[in-house]
Amino acid sequence: MRSAMRCVVVTLAASMTLTVAGHASVNAAPDDPLRTTRIAQTVRDLVDIAPRATGSPGGAQAASYVAHRFRQAGLSDVHYEEVTSYDWTPSNAALRVGDTRFDVFPVAHSFIGADARASYRTTGRGGRSAPVVDIGKGRVQGRDVRGKIVLFDLNFTLPTAALLALAEYIHDPDNTRFDPEVMLAANPYVTSLESTVRAAIAGGAVGFVGVLADYFDSNRYHNEYYRRLAITIPGMWVTAREGARLRQSLARNGHRARLDLTVNRRAVTGRTVVGMLPGRTRDTVMVQSHHDSVSAGAVEDGTGTAEVIALAEHYGRLAARPGYRPRQKSLMFVTFDTHFTGYQSHQAFVRKYIENRSTPWRIVANATIEHIGRHARRARDGRLITTNLPEPKGIFENLNLDLKVALAQSLVRNNVRAATLLNATPAQLIGGIPTDASFVFGAGVPIVSFISGPRYMYDDADTFDKVDVSQLVPVARFYRDTLDRLDREPSAGIGLIPARR
Repeated sequence: MRSAMRCVVVTLAASMTLTVAGHASVNAAPDDPLRTTRIAQTVRDLVDIAPRATGSPGGAQAASYVAHRFRQAGLSDVHYEEVTSYDWTPSNAALRVGDTRFDVFPVAHSFIGADARASYRTTGRGGRSAPVVDIGKGRVQGRDVRGKIVLFDLNFTLPTAALLALAEYIHDPDNTRFDPEVMLAANPYVTSLESTVRAAIAGGAVGFVGVLADYFDSNRYHNEYYRRLAITIPGMWVTAREGARLRQSLARNGHRARLDLTVNRRAVTGRTVVGMLPGRTRDTVMVQSHHDSVSAGAVEDGTGTAEVIALAEHYGRLAARPGYRPRQKSLMFVTFDTHFTGYQSHQAFVRKYIENRSTPWRIVANATIEHIGRHARRARDGRLITTNLPEPKGIFENLNLDLKVALAQSLVRNNVRAATLLNATPAQLIGGIPTDASFVFGAGVPIVSFISGPRYMYDDADTFDKVDVSQLVPVARFYRDTLDRLDREPSAGIGLIPARR
């Protein structure tokens, strides 16, 4: 059955012949930047700096660390692009039913001003007491929530199987891609939080509690900031186990609860790091990740940042050799800030470098790298179990057909396991992709955007032991091959839909 499904999905493979020179070894010369020990040490360095939150000392140190490594690599014009973003600091978080107190974690970026700017808000000494409306996995619409606290089960809405419609080629030597547990596992990025809270606010709710019903046994879920919605009411996360206890307590105590929360939202500076390796033309291929995190951030995105640094060092080392002949296209290496606070850095970058063309560089392609992690599953008792298998990887791309074939060949040649090429072209019609490249992609730049969605990526559990160390070099070599191939391609023809001259 798995074999039959694979034949159906792998649409690209039917029209191409792969030339495979054997799987790439992770061994490398001691001075080669694309070696396991060096990339892994970079991840460890970034974890040691964590949390690398925007506007925090760790965030500033992470930007400084990347800039230092870029300069050491021999890049030119290494600088920061600075923007205003907003730090969100909660305190006094509590949830009570009668005299019973529950273990909660405040929903990130909740209880802020309607204008989403700097604000200080508190429920005060008396907290916020109200009746509780339990909608479970249902919808707010049609329920009377005015003056009430909404209790709901968070739904992760993008299982791995949902991406199969976009699959062009799958490299799965471990034959795990179609395992039902893997296929049905949903990443924690796309959820029902925004739609549920939007409806709750519109209905006049005064607070909400999200039960992490399908999550592992943790409430340390650091959701992103939903930039299209200011969450003006206080919210709390509880685990599935604590949610069951909460519901029992509510039934015994008249379905009333009290929320306590104080939030200080302040303007801070986000720093994106940019470095250049000029080529013979101003046509530029951009290599990207993000260095900020809200926890240890080993996989999300210590691994992506480490890959960008390794590639900068690889090409910087080549450029320093005697007789070096510059590449046709320039290379731009970028690590972004504000990934968790609203993507202000990404939006400002697109305006300056792509839409307004306020620099000499013409960005003709983008390579984004995120999340090289080990697969983890939720045990029956709620524990997180990390396996030795790679987390399924998706590579969103909208390149021409020859380049698609080259990407597929490189996946096999470099043994990038559990990897699927995903056709991003349809996403151009619906407004974006769930990766850090979304804004660049939306501005019309062809992309090769590597992503995975491990369960732990927004959690304090994202520690170094979750990094798939065995895949650090294969992914780096895949991107080396991709960048070299892009350098030979005429700029106007890189995308599946040719660029206008």
